Parts: sequence; C-alpha cells; structure tokens
Amino acid sequence: MEYEPKQGVQRRGFLKGAAVGGLTAAVAPLTTVAQQNDAGSNTTAVREGPRNVGATPPNVETTDRPEGVVLASGGSDYMVDVIRALGIEYFAATPGNTFMGLHESVVNYGMTTAPNLRFITTMHEEASVAMAHGYAKIEGKPMACAFHATVGTQHAAMAIYNAYCDRVPIFMMTGAGIEADKRKSTVEWSHTVVDGPGMVRDFTKWDDTPGNLTGFGESAARAWRFAMTPPYGPVLLAVDVPMQEDEIPGGEAGRPPVPKLPSIHPPSADANTVREIARLLVNAEHPVISVDRCARTPAGLQMTVELAELLAAPVSDSGNRMGFPWRHPLNQGRRFGELRRQADVLLALEPGNPFGLVTSGNPDGTLRRALGDKATSITISSADLYPKGNYQNLQRYADMVDMAIQADAQATLPFLIEEVKRLLPASRSKYEARARAFADNHKQDFEASLDAARYGWDATPISMPRLAMEMYEVMKTEDWSLLSHHYWQSSWSQRLWDADKHHQFIGGSGADGVGYTSPASLGAALANQKYGRLSVAVVGDGDLMFGPGTLWTAAHEQIPILYIVHNNRAYHQEIMQMQAISNRRQRGVDRAAIGCVITDPDINYAMLARSMGVYSEGPIENPRDLGPALRRAVAQVRKGEPALIDVVSQGR
Repeated sequence: MEYEPKQGVQRRGFLKGAAVGGLTAAVAPLTTVAQQNDAGSNTTAVREGPRNVGATPPNVETTDRPEGVVLASGGSDYMVDVIRALGIEYFAATPGNTFMGLHESVVNYGMTTAPNLRFITTMHEEASVAMAHGYAKIEGKPMACAFHATVGTQHAAMAIYNAYCDRVPIFMMTGAGIEADKRKSTVEWSHTVVDGPGMVRDFTKWDDTPGNLTGFGESAARAWRFAMTPPYGPVLLAVDVPMQEDEIPGGEAGRPPVPKLPSIHPPSADANTVREIARLLVNAEHPVISVDRCARTPAGLQMTVELAELLAAPVSDSGNRMGFPWRHPLNQGRRFGELRRQADVLLALEPGNPFGLVTSGNPDGTLRRALGDKATSITISSADLYPKGNYQNLQRYADMVDMAIQADAQATLPFLIEEVKRLLPASRSKYEARARAFADNHKQDFEASLDAARYGWDATPISMPRLAMEMYEVMKTEDWSLLSHHYWQSSWSQRLWDADKHHQFIGGSGADGVGYTSPASLGAALANQKYGRLSVAVVGDGDLMFGPGTLWTAAHEQIPILYIVHNNRAYHQEIMQMQAISNRRQRGVDRAAIGCVITDPDINYAMLARSMGVYSEGPIENPRDLGPALRRAVAQVRKGEPALIDVVSQGR
C-alpha cells in the first residue's frame, strides 16, 4: 500500500481495537516514506519518525467510537497545520491522553508531510517546557510543547515560571475536557479542570481555551504574537479533547483557513526621548551602561557594542544573556560598583534587578546611595509594558531611576546610535583617552583572574578555574555554545574565556529553579544541531537529579551535547547558607551539611548516563585526567552523540 499524505484513510486506516497485523500495515508505509525522504534530505524530523511511531502498543484503546468507524481526518490535523504555519519545527511532550488526538496528528501527519514537525519524547512535563525554553534562547522563536491536563500542568509549572521570569517565548498546549458527558472514566474526571490555564495564569503571558477549530487558529496566531512581542513570554492554549479527536465539521470542505501571521515590530522609544538620552550620554564625563536581556538577537549584541564604543562607555553585563563580549576592553563588570558611584549618566538596558542593586543593610531602605548624588539614571525596558503583581520577580522598586522609558531596548538602539553619532564632537581625543584607560583596567582584571586561577590548579577535588580552562582548551577552536549559567562556577568561564557571539552564552533559568539546566540545555542543543555548533553545559549534580530522564531523551533523539557534571556532592549554596545562619546563632558549622549533601552513597553520574545510552566517563577525580576525558567526549559529540563527563569538583 503506497503512502498518500492527503488521504486520511491510508494514513490512519485502522479500527478501534484493530489486530496487530492491521496496525502494522498502517504504520509500515510511514517507515518507507521516512527512509525515502532521508535518502535525499538532511531533515532530522523525517529520519526520527519511525522511532516514535512504533512505540504505541497496538491494542491500546484511545477512543470510545463505535466499532467500524474510520476517520478520514481529525480536528487535530488542522491544529498541526496551524502550528506549522507559526514556523514551529519541534513538538516536545510526555504523552497524556487529553492531547492524544494532537499527538497522533503530529506523528502521523506532521512528521510525514512538509514542512516536517519533529516529535521530541521527554520523561517529564517540566523537561518538555524547559527544552522549549533553551531552544528559544538560541533560535529566537518558540517551539511547541504539550502536557496532560491538571497533573501535567502541575508538573510543568516550575519550568513555565522559569520561562516567564527569563522572558522567553514558548508555545504550550494542554488538554481540556469541556463537556462533562464526554468524560468516560474516573481518571478523565480527576484529570479534568474547568479552567486549566488558571493554575499557571499568574506566570504566563496569555492563555485561552478556544471553543472550536476556527477559534483555535485565531487563538494560536494571537498567542504567537503575544509570545513574540517584547517582553517575550510563555503562552498556553487549552484544547478540548473531542475537538482534537472528532472529524472536522463538514469534512475537508469545512476546514477553517489558517490565519496569516504579521511581522512583529517591537515598540521603540519616541524620537524626542531618544534625542534627550543621546544628549545626556554624549555630554557625560562618566557614562556607564548596564545590560541585561537587551540583546534578543545577534544584531542586538552588535548594536550594544557599537553604542559603547561610540561613547567609550564602560559596560556591566548581568550574565542573563550574552549581553556584551566577555573580553572586550569596555567590559568592566568587575568594577561596576565603583563605576556606578562615579557615573554622571547611567543607562540600563532591559534591567531585571535594576542596576544589580541589593538594599539590605541600608538604614533608610532606599537605593539612592548606589549612585553618585549627581547621577542621572535611565532605564529602557519592555518589562514595564507588561507587569503582573502576584510574583515578585520585578525586584525592589528602584527609586533612583530618573527616566523610565517603556520600550524595547533592542528596538530603540538603532535610533539611539544614530542620534549619538549626530551629536558626537569632531574631536575624539576625550573618548579615545577614556577607552585606553578602560582597556588598561580590563587587562589588569584579566591578568588578576589568570593569577587567581593558578591557585589549587592540581588540587582535588578539581577546582573551578581548572575545570573552566580545561573546557576552553578543547572548545576554543570550535563554534561553541555554553548553555548553562557560569554563576555556579564562580563565573570563571566569563572571567577567562573569549566569547563574542550571541549563541555562545544563553544565561540561566530566570527564576533560579533547580532542574532547569539539563533539559533547557538539551533544547538549546537541539537548536544548535542544524548549525553544527558544539553544545556544552555544566550541570550541577543536584540539578541533574531533578530530571535524569533528560539523558534518555538526549540519546533517544540523538541530540549532540556535552554534559559536564559539576559534582560537588551537595546543594552547595544551601551549605553556605546553613553555615552562615549557624554561625550567626553561634552553634558552629559541624552539622551544617545535614540535609544539603548528596553523599552516602555517592552518585555515579557516568554510570547513570551509560544506563540511558549516553557516552560517559568518570567520576573524574584526578585533574590530570580531565583534559583527555574532555577531548574524548568532544569527539563523541562531533559524531552526533550526547556525552557526559562526571567531574568531582570543588563547591564553587
């Protein structure tokens, strides 16, 4: 039987409770098509199709339809067309019966017709969302993920909150059982909720429960627009089960049109405001620039560098994205506290925690003392366009801000740069002298970091600077991408590596939710795969244990990534906090590790990885063994496979 993609009976020609032979006959053409397409194409989605299609047992009943009823097409086929029209290439999910109609359409329709979707199998709903989180930070657009109603949404909630705080676009779907008479089992009742998105509404940008297929198309297009308008954020559609599984009303003739997507033009500051900001910056003797999530694209990073170089202004990068090249002479993050006190103009682009300030210990409870008395402070932030009040991720109110511009920083930068160019004096001597001074400072800071890295070089457990430099040695000639935050390793990579590309660093989770790194970095590696980049993530031992099933997904989906386990055998930050509190109460620190260490027994992460099909080595305890192990692991990743190195390391 030949595969005919537009004829639903051939694609899905089996009855409820069909015999194994009947199901095999229906599935076999999918394998043939996948092999034919793979022979002439590098499309990973098609090659991966047969692995996922054959996984469902043939005797599982997924519908309550009368015997003998065959569907030519279901409503979820239209949903797949809409998803593909959004430019979405990947669909991650842990299976659940409230979106099984959509699941079936993805694997039997979306994966076998162009443009191909690829189904990514995950072991936990939190991993599905986190993978989409990491993917978006590399690719700059959403991927889709789906989760079961109620229990699946609750599992996904932590990852959704991370994405919300990190301002990341994700297109999410969950099942819904709107009509009570269609719920056929006790499980369907306990897994049904009247308002499913309500559980996560406080930390999603927008949600909807469309009542028909036309409404789904419109809601999906609107959700995409909201997700992709700064500040970016996760969006969620609850999709009725019968609407997925039933035939399209009126058949193919009744299929609704797929809505057209517009191009998105984020709001920029108005011309008069831009002129005033440019005037203040050009006339300043000590301008300072603080960057957070302002570079949404490679072009944004280039513009940030251009503005700083025009003004010879020092820059502090929050580390939440690749906001400024790490080895650029104007990168003065290690001196930011001193520089902001000297500043007469401070410009903060998309600040999260404004200017990185902490107020504890200030007698008057204000932030003003963080700046000089004569400083003019300016923020350009899209976060001001979409506030929510329940979760306190906006941080402390910054009463030292003089000009708060409600606009997207990256969209404003082209106009600001042109206005600065227009106002700059013909003589550049003042700016050149300032640039030379900052270059000297940067060189001194780098040499100090190199000197500090030498201490404990041969120590065991392995030191963080040794780990960072051994990693960089095997990565520096590659087109590499660091997919984990450097904060947990005392920022040694940021201090020692040369990084100047947008994809080389994507920051952390946004909400510091443990369990983010392993699945989010895998999603980012999925995005990097098509570009041939070397994807690397340093994942904490505790973080990995929140979702070790991610390793299986990496092997199953053949996503090349190098995981390096920062195995300090503890939740180390919590140990430090316990020590501080114990000392403050004068109780000593001898019991501070209880409840915080991951020992007795020690976990062998290399063995764990091997059990899931991932190449691994370790635990590495001798620092001299680290470099050779990393080189062997990179060789495996270059073959298109995931790899893991378990490194027994110091706390920070």
